[in-house]
Amino acid sequence: MSPERPLLLVGAGNMGGAMLEGWLNAGTDPRSIVVVDPAADLDTPRRPGLRVYTSPPDVVAHTVVLAVKPQSMAEVLPTLQGNVDGDTIVISIAAGITVAKLKTLGRGPIVRSIPNTPAAIGQGMTCAVAIDATPHVIEIANELLGALGKVAWVDDEGLIDAATAVSGSGPAYVFHLVEAMTAAGEAAGLPSDVAAVLARQTVVGAGALLARSPLDPATLRRNVTSPGGTTAAALSVLADTGALTELMTRAVDSAARRSRELGS
Repeated sequence: MSPERPLLLVGAGNMGGAMLEGWLNAGTDPRSIVVVDPAADLDTPRRPGLRVYTSPPDVVAHTVVLAVKPQSMAEVLPTLQGNVDGDTIVISIAAGITVAKLKTLGRGPIVRSIPNTPAAIGQGMTCAVAIDATPHVIEIANELLGALGKVAWVDDEGLIDAATAVSGSGPAYVFHLVEAMTAAGEAAGLPSDVAAVLARQTVVGAGALLARSPLDPATLRRNVTSPGGTTAAALSVLADTGALTELMTRAVDSAARRSRELGS
């Protein structure tokens, strides 16, 4: 990618903006990135060299990253025909939009991926599939997506809907867990500010431990759980009854079904 043949980011909302921050924080030259977003505030100060437009400029991109909502894709794709050629790599992060539909943009290679918002701090999780792509294309896509965190590749495009439900939507589940723990702490008598910091830092710390420890989650859970202790009492509600696993399975299934609906 270069200023003459840049990375074209189409859509700079929550997820697109998180990806942009991730690339810039990873050291990507702002001059090699062009952002297109109809809602862009062109008066907002940005990093020197970063080009921002409300409609596609006259430039042929090295790589186009489609970060618009699935409902907008049919409207957006025709506007980008002048920004691609046979060598342009197209990477989509839109839930439910299949590779077959993305092929209407051009003849170049296509990667369908699902990142998540921790990409903004380089801690994202992206699942991707590349149908009939060369190793060179996969290497470029892996470099771009890898700048945002970890990348998992699958061979079956049908698995992207499940990945959307687990990791794409997953941060919201964790944030909701913090909300639920805070509410439970308040119900147990803690002041709201104390309950909030206890819940938030517990999840932050547990996540950091999980990231650094070589142990699997089940072992880490058992290490916290003394027989007959307080944690065991709580897990008798969450784990022994299967309540949390059942609820999470239903939630992921619902999200996966919605991903498939968005592409229909």
